[in-house]
Amino acid sequence: MANIVAIVGRPNVGKSTLFNRLTESRKAIVDDFSGVTRDRHYEKAEWIGKTFTVIDTGGFVHGSDDVFEEAIRDQVHIAVEEATVIIFMVDVTTGATDLDDEIAGMLRKSSKPVYVVANKVDHAKLHYDSAEFYAFGLGEVFNVSSASGSGTGDLLDAVVSNFPEDEEVEESTLPKVSIVGRPNVGKSSLTNALLGVDRNIVTDIAGTTRDSIRIHYNQFGHEFLLIDTAGLRKKSKVNEDIEFYSVMRTIKALEDSDVVVLMLDANDGIEGQDINIFHLAEKNKKGIVIVVNKWDTVEKDHKTAKEFEERIKAKIAPFTDVPIIFTSVTEKQRIFKVVETVMEVYANKTKRISTSKLNDVMLDIIANYPPPAIKGKYIKVKYVTQLVGRSPMFVFFCNLPQYIKEPYKRYVENKMREHFDFTGVPIQIYFRQK
Repeated sequence: MANIVAIVGRPNVGKSTLFNRLTESRKAIVDDFSGVTRDRHYEKAEWIGKTFTVIDTGGFVHGSDDVFEEAIRDQVHIAVEEATVIIFMVDVTTGATDLDDEIAGMLRKSSKPVYVVANKVDHAKLHYDSAEFYAFGLGEVFNVSSASGSGTGDLLDAVVSNFPEDEEVEESTLPKVSIVGRPNVGKSSLTNALLGVDRNIVTDIAGTTRDSIRIHYNQFGHEFLLIDTAGLRKKSKVNEDIEFYSVMRTIKALEDSDVVVLMLDANDGIEGQDINIFHLAEKNKKGIVIVVNKWDTVEKDHKTAKEFEERIKAKIAPFTDVPIIFTSVTEKQRIFKVVETVMEVYANKTKRISTSKLNDVMLDIIANYPPPAIKGKYIKVKYVTQLVGRSPMFVFFCNLPQYIKEPYKRYVENKMREHFDFTGVPIQIYFRQK
């Protein structure tokens, strides 16, 4: 079950700074991908062993001031509907404004846990000033300084206390596949094309979340659950921000799946939001297949597909061992290639390699190209084994693991991919003391 924490509030109260503060604990252990930070509004975070996705709603408001208030109201509605926990940010230096009061009124009507966070409480005197926010009637007010980080620990303790204790037991062992991507790339059309062959062998399975439907696909020798998030929305009175809404829905579907099909529009290529979704799937250790739709509308020569593929790989680097399929859903081109590839990626994600085979292959490779010696000390790798987990993880036991640097880890990963085929799947490699 995806735990989503949405930060809401009017402009300039410090939502983005808090977002960076809450997600930075992971940045130390997660590569920061160049070119993504500029427009990254959602990111994995972790606190006392619980992982969740934080969304900075401020990143989704575009346009002039008069558009602002309307967009913020829409976002609060969407956050109330989709998030697990809501952080409502206010600014202690300006006090409560009319817009703050209005947001508080909307949040009081919701049944979701809401935490009021008074930001910019940089010294003791301001603690008293924040007392006025108790008038919102939303319970305790957390005083933080998102610039220095003070107070965020207590806030996070409260936030994660609302997450469900145990992962719910899955009702099925079938692979779970979701089709994600920006609005209008053809997600619904692909779902319909996959299911339209013979609708009577498709059964709807009520989802574990109240809003994504799981459809049982069982055709042509392939069987899986398709998590359908397209067009499931009850029409609400809110004229909502489609981009923000689709991001919330995408994150839920992505975290609930084994393999993610990321759909792109051939005319747009891969854009900032697609790259964000890709890296979120990668960090969640999901299998990934990229599908470039509307390929029939692109003028082609003999190099077009190859060049397009190279452009995509340059933007998703360093993890580029991902299948890319060019389709036209309306023309029914290569639709079943998508299904076959999804199942291959799932098989790669769940494969187990015997310890003897791993050692036979990898110890030879390492002996021929050992890690560079550091300060005259030679690193000897003795033994390799695969760990049990939801995605492929391997541990290499050696005498001096602290001296093994990132480039050598990448070399080992590339050799693993070369010999054992992990196309479409992020793998983790650890070096440990024997």
